[in-house]
Parts: sequence; C-alpha cells; structure tokens
Amino acid sequence: MTQHKKIFVLDTNVLMHDPTAIFRFKEHDIFLPMVVLEELDRGKKGTSEVARNVRQVSRFLDDLMADASHEQIEHGLPLPSWGGLPDELHEEEEVRDHGSLFFQTTILPQKLPDTLPGNTPDNDILGTAMALRKLYKGRDVTLVSKDINLRIKAAVVGLRAEDYSNDQVLDDVDLLYKGHTALPPDFWDSHSKDIESWQEEGHTYYRVSGPDTKQWHVGQCLYFEEDAGFEAIVRERVGDDAMIEVARDYRTPNHSVWGIMARNREQNFALNMLMDPQLDFVTLLGAAGTGKTLLTLAAGLTQVLDENRYSEIIMTRVTVPVGEDIGFLPGTEEEKMTPWMGALMDNLEVLNRTEGGGDWGRAATDDLLRSRIRIHSVNFMRGRTFLNKYIILDEAQNLTAKQMKTLITRAGPGTKIVCLGNIAQIDTPYLTETTSGLTFVVDKFKSWRHAGHITLMRGERSRLAEFASDEL
Repeated sequence: MTQHKKIFVLDTNVLMHDPTAIFRFKEHDIFLPMVVLEELDRGKKGTSEVARNVRQVSRFLDDLMADASHEQIEHGLPLPSWGGLPDELHEEEEVRDHGSLFFQTTILPQKLPDTLPGNTPDNDILGTAMALRKLYKGRDVTLVSKDINLRIKAAVVGLRAEDYSNDQVLDDVDLLYKGHTALPPDFWDSHSKDIESWQEEGHTYYRVSGPDTKQWHVGQCLYFEEDAGFEAIVRERVGDDAMIEVARDYRTPNHSVWGIMARNREQNFALNMLMDPQLDFVTLLGAAGTGKTLLTLAAGLTQVLDENRYSEIIMTRVTVPVGEDIGFLPGTEEEKMTPWMGALMDNLEVLNRTEGGGDWGRAATDDLLRSRIRIHSVNFMRGRTFLNKYIILDEAQNLTAKQMKTLITRAGPGTKIVCLGNIAQIDTPYLTETTSGLTFVVDKFKSWRHAGHITLMRGERSRLAEFASDEL
C-alpha cells in the first residue's frame, strides 16, 4: 500500500446501496473485511433491489479477481477509477495512479475497548479498521458506512468514519431547484430592448433578452411578487435570449380542470404543466395538503375521459409502511395495493361530486372513473412498457435514483409520468433528502424542454390542518 493513499474500509450497506462503490474512491485503496463478504453472501437471495445490488457486487468482484493469483490478491487488485480523476492528468498518469482493492486474507489482531461488548458484525468491522490503523501507521484509515449508529460507535472509539456521499445529488437540499422564481420589479425596464410579443393558437409569447435570462431553465415558472396578473413559463433559452409563454389562468370556473380550480400561484403553474401535452415528465414537490394528488388526478381524468389524450391512468407508489407492517394481504395485485392507495380514494371522493342522479348516478360515475384507473405495484414494473398512459408515481421520495431510472424508462410513446412526493417525509432506510431518487430526477430534468417541475408551498386543506402544521 502506497503511503500517500488513504485506506477506506467499506461497510456492507455501502455496497448494498451502490454496487459501483468500489470504483468511486479515485486513487485511494479499499479494504473489504471478511465479515462484509459473509454479509453479502447472506443478502444475495431474492428479487429485491438490495439482493440485485449484492449480486452485482459479487459479479464486479469476480471480474476483478479473474485469473488473479493468491499473491496478487494479497498485494491488492488494481481498480479502474469510475469516480474520475482530475482532467489535467494525462492518460498514462491516470492508468498508473489508481487505487487497489484489498481483501482480508489474514486474521488481524483486534483489540476493541471494553465499552463495545459482544461479537457483532459491526464490532468486527470496527476492530478490523482499528487493526489496519495500527498496522499502517501514518496512513489515513477511514470507515465508510451508511449506518449512523456504526459511525457514532467509530467516533466513540476514536476512528474516523464517513457517510457514503458519492450518490449525493446536492450538498444542501436548500439548493434544490424549486421550478419558479420571482422577477425583479424593474424587469421590463431592464429587459425591454428588442422585446417581441405575439399570439399563436390562443397563447401569448414574449421573446426577451437581458442579464436575468442567463439564470433561467427551460420550463421554469416566472412571476412578479406584487403583480399577480403576470405568470409565465420559459419555453426556450439560448444564451441571453429567451422565449416565455404566458401561463393559462386555472383559477376561474371557466378554466377549471374536472371541477378543480387552482387556489394559489404554484397550483396554477402545476395545472399548466399537468395539462401540457408537450411535457412528458412532471415532478410536484410539496408538504401534505398542498394539492399534489388532487391536481394530478383531476388533470389525468380530464385528459383521459374528456380529451382522450391518454388511454388510462396508472397509479403506483412504494409500499413502505410508516408504522408496523400489516402482513400479507389476500387478493389480486390491485386488491393488495388498495390499502396503500388511501390518497387516491380520498381524492376520488372529492372529484366524484356528481350533482343530480342520486346514489345510482354517483355509483355509475364512480365505476366509470375506477374503470380508467389502474393500480400497480412498483415491484412488478420492471420489464414493462407503457404506451399512451398517464402514470402517477406517488410517494416518489422513497425511491432510490436507480429505482427511479427503472420506472421512468418504462415509458413508451405518448406516455406522461407525474412524480409526487415530499422529501421531508422519507421512510426508506439509508435515503436522505439529498440522495433521494426524487431529488435526483428534479436536478437532472430541470433543463430538459419536455419536463416540468414545481414546488408547492401553501397547504390548502382546512384551517385546522394549517394551524396544526404550523404549531405542532
């Protein structure tokens, strides 16, 4: 092991979370304790995402060890650095300055403090890392784990420990793209040079250029803080030149969507995106009660039943329970998913306010709505292709970036995907606000012309819910 390189001891959950983690440490060395290999072996069975990741890790390790002798394994297997070395390095330097992968081939003398009783896998990994620190004095030995408690124990015994942050989309969730921005009061004065305005198919467009346009993204929503009468969406941007379209006002009964009207600025922008056939991918972020599901369902029903733009609505979500799991459920896939779809049923009751016709009319309308809405489990999405569908992915904050990619790539021609979520309510272990798949897609799609994103700020439930949200 080279003196200037760091040694990273990887915990099992890092490899379970990201199979390519062994390639992400640039020129530094990686050490895998034998207990990590044992835990990987125990987690390889099944069809879950974790089991698939474990099997991929095993394939990577098998490829690296192909035709390697025992002596080569003891001296470290060279690692290709997928993390990427600095651009200023020459190609021959990149090849020479790589990290190595080391396995535990001998029993290391472990002396754990008496404050860590028991022979658990976590304590075994801690003991291995401490033994490496004594064996390679002067080298920086760091334990990398997604387990907060293991990192706390490492800090207690004086060992450096870090979270695996290569999958982190942003350093701070406050930097996440919100999808809307307020224009300065003097915007028209500072951007009035060579301004163009025209109407096309009932829509009003402006072409503007100036200093502020450099910061805009295609699909970004613009408004004046004081003047509620102007709301627009960026449609094109090349350098300082941008084309914006005046947003349609969905606050009036004449422009309601399935009887639903926007109650604030962000909801109006959301309906503009949901009703736009040119947008194939829409993400809505917001706390409970901001209207994400209601607006999405209303727009979906209008485009499926009234406009025949899509053949049906498909709704799915990750089945991560907040409390204790309720066990196995009988019935078909849709019947098993029904308890998880309480939000869908609640919003259908609001949307199914049939005036006249009595109970029979309401029942007939309810049957019609349900016949065009399909409920699917995320677990059975792999390998499918959805044509001309309106897909609603609820509670998307509980998906990893890899799971999100798997679902979005299921979309065929004519399909629109709407992702809903609140990154402040993540229930999946080892996922945070900055590593959630929802944060990942919001950041990656923010400049694509066929995608839209808006963060809903105001809750629109009841005065009770609003007071409880503020005070509790």
